[in-house]
Amino acid sequence: MGPLSVSRRATLTRRVTVSAAHRYRRPEWDDARNAATFGVCGHPNWHGHTYEIDVTIGGAIDPLTGFAADLTALDAALKREVFDVLDHRNLVLDVPEFHEGKLIPSSENLAWWVADKVQAALGSQTRVLRVRVSEMRGLWAEVEPG
Repeated sequence: MGPLSVSRRATLTRRVTVSAAHRYRRPEWDDARNAATFGVCGHPNWHGHTYEIDVTIGGAIDPLTGFAADLTALDAALKREVFDVLDHRNLVLDVPEFHEGKLIPSSENLAWWVADKVQAALGSQTRVLRVRVSEMRGLWAEVEPG
């Protein structure tokens, strides 16, 4: 049987797990406003999560290989750009984009950060379609850059 003439598409999702600390705080706000806005997430002595980060890539299935995306490239990008940067780190102190006064390290912002980093590492051959960041059971943020 020859290659299919109909373009079939598929997605692949890989999960990476990282543990990291953070807090939410706007330096231009006083302590009362930060506490009222961010609650326990603004605790001055930080708090942490074991994040599950799902990155979905995909495209047309190559009729010769059967692959919709390069999983090896995704794995390398996730290790270098996500795991090695975030695992056992303080997001505010160790990741420049989340330094105090910059992006709040919310799951929403973290999902966009992951999407941007992984897409840049993969180049134009593979599209990041979705990133899901779960900070605890029953709570996650999803972005769809692709």
